[in-house]
Amino acid sequence: MRHDLMMGEQAHDWTRRAALGLVPTLGLVACGGRREPEPLRFWAMSYEGDYSPMLMPAFAAATGIAVDVQSLPATASHEKLLTAQAGGAMPDVLMLYNGWVQEFATIGAIAPVAYPTLTADMFPGVLDATKVSGRDFAVPWSVAPQVQFYRRDILAKAGYAAPADDWDGWLRMGRAIKRQRPDDFVFMLLLNWPDMLITMLMQTGTTMLRDHDTRGNFATPEARAAFAYYAQIFAERLAPIALSTEIQDPVAAFAQGYFAIWPTGPTTLLDLHRRAAELPAERWGTARLAGPHGLGAVSALSTSLCVSAATPRAADAWALVRHLSSPVSELRYQRLIGNLPARLSAWSSPQLRAPILAPFKEQMRFPATAPKVIEWERIKLEVQFAAERVVRGVQTIPQALAGLDTRVDQLLAKRRALIEAGTLA
Repeated sequence: MRHDLMMGEQAHDWTRRAALGLVPTLGLVACGGRREPEPLRFWAMSYEGDYSPMLMPAFAAATGIAVDVQSLPATASHEKLLTAQAGGAMPDVLMLYNGWVQEFATIGAIAPVAYPTLTADMFPGVLDATKVSGRDFAVPWSVAPQVQFYRRDILAKAGYAAPADDWDGWLRMGRAIKRQRPDDFVFMLLLNWPDMLITMLMQTGTTMLRDHDTRGNFATPEARAAFAYYAQIFAERLAPIALSTEIQDPVAAFAQGYFAIWPTGPTTLLDLHRRAAELPAERWGTARLAGPHGLGAVSALSTSLCVSAATPRAADAWALVRHLSSPVSELRYQRLIGNLPARLSAWSSPQLRAPILAPFKEQMRFPATAPKVIEWERIKLEVQFAAERVVRGVQTIPQALAGLDTRVDQLLAKRRALIEAGTLA
C-alpha cells in the first residue's frame, strides 16, 4: 500500500532520465538554427501546482513542447486568474476548482472542450459538475471526495467494528465513544471547514437557492434539520468548538486519540502513511460518510483542466490537457499527492485496488452537486459563518437562516438583475 501511495525511486529516476533525454534533441534544434516555440503556460493551485512539473518531461519528450508551470497559492489564485483575464494575460492551460468553472465560462475566459474523447471516460457525476448550459467546459482531473477516517481501536472499545452509516447511528456511536473517553472528542468538524455542513444540507434535500438561483432558500425545514444536527454534535461536546488554527496538526491529534472520526479527503492517506510510526495502519480505516437515512451524496473538492479562450495555441493546449488527464498521468498524481483519478479506466489499475480506497471509489459515484452560480464560493463561506454563530450561541437557527437568506440575496443581486433584464439565461 505504501508503495502504491508514495512516489518510488524508480519513478523519480525515470523522470530524471526523461528530462535529461530532451537535452540532445534541444541542442540539435538550436544548432540547426530553428527557433524553439515559446513554452506553453500552465497554472495550477495547491498540491496540483506543486507537483505538476513532474508530469511535464513525458509530454515534452513526446511532443517537443516545453511547459512553464506556475503554482499559485490557493488563497490568492481566484483573484490572480480574474486579474489575468481582465489584463489579457491568461495562461494557455489552467486548473480550476469545479465550483469555478461556471464563473470562468460565463465571463468568456475558457473555451468549450474541443475533443469529445477527452470527457468520454469520466465518472458521470464528476463530469456533470463541469457542464455549463449542457456543454463541457472542463476536463475533470483530480478528485478528492470526503470519507470518514476512523480509529478502529477506539471504535472497537465502544462496541463498533465500523462507523455508523446514518445520522442517528452516528450520534449513538459518538455518545458511546464519549462515555469511554470523556476527556477527548469523537468527531473532527472544524468551524471553518464548510464541506461537512454543505454535505449535510445537500443530504437533507435542501435547495439552497430559489427563483432561478437568484435568491437564498435557507429558511426551510430541510436546512433547519441540517443546521440542528450539525449544532447538536457540538452541543454534546462530540466535536471541539475550534478553528483549524487551533488544531494545527490534525494527524497528530488523530494519532493521539483526541478524536476518533475525521471526515476528510484522500490526501490524508499520504499523511497517515508518512507518519505510520505515530499511528500504525492497522489502527485506522476508511468508510463512506453517514447520511440522514443511510449512505448518500457527499461534497467533494474536485479540480478540472481548462484551456484559455484566448490562447493562440489551442491544439497544443488541448494536447497538454490530454496528457495530464490520461490514466498514466492520473495514476502518477495519485502516488504523488493522493487525489484520485476522475477517469474511470484508471481505476482498473492494481494501484487503486487497495481496500482502503474502496470507500473513495464508491463515493465518487454519488457526488453532491453544488449550485452552478458564480457566487457559490462566497455563499459557501456565508453558510459556514452562519453555522458558527449558531454553534457559539450567538444566534438561534431561525435567526441565522433568515440572516443567511438576506446575505445570499445581496450576493446574488447582480445575477438577479441580469436575469430580470434577460441578459443571462
